[in-house]
Parts: sequence; structure tokens; C-alpha cells
Amino acid sequence: MSEQLILDLPTRQVLGRDAFFVSPSNAVALATLDAVDTWPSGKLVLVGPSGAGKTHMAHVFAAEHNAEILPAADLTSANIPELAARRFVVVEDVDGLPELANSREAENALFHLHNLTLAEGGRLLITAETPPNHWSLTLPDLASRMQGTTVTRIDPPDDMLLTAMLVKQFEDRQIKVPVALIPWLVKRMERSAASARDLVDALDREALRAGKPISRSLAQGLFPPED
Repeated sequence: MSEQLILDLPTRQVLGRDAFFVSPSNAVALATLDAVDTWPSGKLVLVGPSGAGKTHMAHVFAAEHNAEILPAADLTSANIPELAARRFVVVEDVDGLPELANSREAENALFHLHNLTLAEGGRLLITAETPPNHWSLTLPDLASRMQGTTVTRIDPPDDMLLTAMLVKQFEDRQIKVPVALIPWLVKRMERSAASARDLVDALDREALRAGKPISRSLAQGLFPPED
């Protein structure tokens, strides 16, 4: 059988609360996010590895509080007073922006957004892979405010969450797989959210290349031989 052309087809990412799977690894973080009225000083940093669900949580929060979501990369071009006037603001991937620690303009923008949002009696949610004391901020006033912000953490995924992540990744790509394949993959894959995403991507590409549906026999080629 000839190999098929591999196409990068769009995925249908679902980011509502109904699509968010709660497990012991993220339950505390979600409960903290939901208790928005109890955030000390009205601010919170949500920390977790790439693909752990920070963006999903941020979108749930934004939808329920009519919050504006701002990628950290857009800090310098954002209208900070206008954002703060929304009263509920999310800044995503702060430590994923290398320029932040080297750009006084970006640090100033985050500093003013922090102060103006809280002055409005609003809520500021920041997402990152690491806690604020790892951000290498050079603006002392910003560093002190960020390091004084409560941190809630998404832990590495357990079996329940890995299962849900795989199911969601397949559903986002509108791919049907045998039910028994999911626990088989969970047992063998690296235990991270990023691995779930990469594994589904690799299976999708391999199935397209081979012109076959995703199955255990096809998936075996992506793992080292078992003893």
C-alpha cells in the first residue's frame, strides 16, 4: 500500500468547563481558581508544566467572569488602563516570554496592569510554568509584588488525568480509537501533559502515513520493544 500524504488538519480544541476533567492532580488548583473572592489581594499565579491545563483553566475563568486574556508577549502593545478597567484580567505564559526579564517596557506594563487592576477592585490571574521567584525580574517593585502573590499549582498528571487528556486530544482531532488502547498507552507513555499531546500527534501522523486506523499494533511502533 502506498504511503498517504500527511496533512496538518486543524484540531477542534474545546476549552469549556464541561470539557475540563478534574482529578487529584488539579483539583486543588481548580478549587482555588473558583474561590476568586478569597484570593489574597485579589491576585493569583497558576503554575504547571506545559500542557497541564493552565490555558483551559484560564479560559474557564475568563468565560465565567468576562475576563480579558492577554498573552504575555502582548504586554508592551496592550492598552493597560483599558484592560484594568475590565476588572478581571488573565496574563498567560509570563515565564514563557524570555524578553520579559530583559525588557523594562514589558515589566513596567505588567507592573501597571497589576496595580491598576487591583485598584479597580478586580482580579488578576497569571499563568506560568514556574513560580514568580524563578522569573528573573529586574524591576524590584514588580518582583516584590509577584513574589508576594499566592501560587496554586497543577501537579503532574495521574492515571485518571492522563486518560482524560488522551481522550480529549483524540476528540479534539475528531479521531475514534479502540477503548482498550487508552489504558495501554497510559501504562507506557511518559507521565506528562506534553507527552499526551505529542503522542496523539505522532499516532495521528503515523496513521495517515500508513493509511491505517490507529490501533495497538500501530502504536507499538512508537514505544521501545517490551521485554
